[in-house]
Amino acid sequence: MREIILVIAEAVNTIHDLLIDVFGVYMTDKELHFWIFGFIGIITYFFVYVCFKLFEHMKGRTAILSFIYTFTVMVVLVFAIELQQAITNRGNMEFADAMAGLWGFLAFFLGSSMIVLLFWLLSKLFRK
Repeated sequence: MREIILVIAEAVNTIHDLLIDVFGVYMTDKELHFWIFGFIGIITYFFVYVCFKLFEHMKGRTAILSFIYTFTVMVVLVFAIELQQAITNRGNMEFADAMAGLWGFLAFFLGSSMIVLLFWLLSKLFRK
């Protein structure tokens, strides 16, 4: 298990270094957590939503089930990254970083929900 965690940690560190060295992205740890976890979270949400939609038995429950599942996955992922930082001494293990990552997911979710709502309202308006 330790080896798996170290491989994942090395992959995360490589991506972090690429963002800085190749793309010149300089952000604070909290800003980086906000954007990365927001992006990962919303991609996970859409994947979970589609999967749950395929097996939907109760009409209208897919969105909330997808959100709850995705939020749970994001909590686990956020704290796994914080543990990775503690194990590798790369970055600081801080609760504020974990919260910034979760706020990123919530912000991306709210933004995408507003876009979906706008399209839904426009489709209702133009159908009449």
